[in-house]
Amino acid sequence: MNAFSDADREFMARALQLAARGMDTTDPNPRVGCVVVRDGRVVGEAWHERAGEPHAEPRALQAAGDAAAGATAYVTLEPCAAQGRRPPCTEALLAARVARVVYATEDPNPSKCGGAEQLKAAGVVVQGGLLADEARALNPGFFKRHECGLPFVRVKMGVSLDGRSALANGASRWITGPAARQDAQRYRARSSVVLTGVGTVLGDDPAMNVRVEGASRQPLRVVLDSHLRSPPAARIFGRDGPSLVFGIEDHSQRRAALEAAGARVEILPAADGSRVPLRPMLQRLAALHANEVWVEAGATLAGALLAEDLVDELIVYLAPCLLGSDARGLADVPALQSLEQRLRLRFIDVRPIEDDLRITAAVLPKEG
Repeated sequence: MNAFSDADREFMARALQLAARGMDTTDPNPRVGCVVVRDGRVVGEAWHERAGEPHAEPRALQAAGDAAAGATAYVTLEPCAAQGRRPPCTEALLAARVARVVYATEDPNPSKCGGAEQLKAAGVVVQGGLLADEARALNPGFFKRHECGLPFVRVKMGVSLDGRSALANGASRWITGPAARQDAQRYRARSSVVLTGVGTVLGDDPAMNVRVEGASRQPLRVVLDSHLRSPPAARIFGRDGPSLVFGIEDHSQRRAALEAAGARVEILPAADGSRVPLRPMLQRLAALHANEVWVEAGATLAGALLAEDLVDELIVYLAPCLLGSDARGLADVPALQSLEQRLRLRFIDVRPIEDDLRITAAVLPKEG
């Protein structure tokens, strides 16, 4: 069993802080931070900034220079052991002659893991498991994609105090205030995919792009559109960044029009012939290296994802207003016959966003 000192925990906590600086930029790579310490003093630190650019370890070692020899490197993910777009980080650590490596959690990527054993074989003292839960929490989609073949799915909901997401006529702009809407932009910015349904495209014509100052990339915008009814002129296709439409019927003229508008179109076989199959769709997104999926959709798609146990987390913006009994609910889930069938949640965080409340809730697996 590894014994870690208070100093070890302090330096790993610093590495986690650094890793979080890549929250919006590293996709599809994990968010990773590294701190190099010699004689109790930080001599170099860095984080992975963008896919294709140097990883955290070589950047921190470069900052440390000759002081890295004999030092301890604290890194939030097991150093990679295989050549990718960049050389393996184990090579950089060995070349710098570090004496000890402490990492938070193992790398779930089978093509990159094994760095700990390589370092041990070369005589480096290696210890893992320090603040592992915190490191995994920084990269929920990266771990889920490699371990389960699915991305981490968050569903965003803007609702009134009586649990309504829109008036009976569909009007929903704006239930929540501008601060809550801007807060949701941060979730878009960190996500690999922003997902919606054709009903939202037809009803609201949203752009679904990231509008955050300094944003360096746009997530893939995905529309579930069984019969390719989305207008090619829809704003979701006319902004910077890629877009993808999933359908179940290959209407050649509609497909050509969407592709001419810049969207990629993929057809997925549907078992029931009525809608895009949700699990295969998410598996396809994982195959495209999507780590985190941010869902902004109506009650039908939100309810279908929940019913199929495909949602990991709800982000609910609760507005201080009442919309009445005729207004639409937040998610269309199948009717329950008993309380034992209810969808169970665990509140993770509740905080005010100016006049609204943001509730973060984990969706617990169904029993049985």
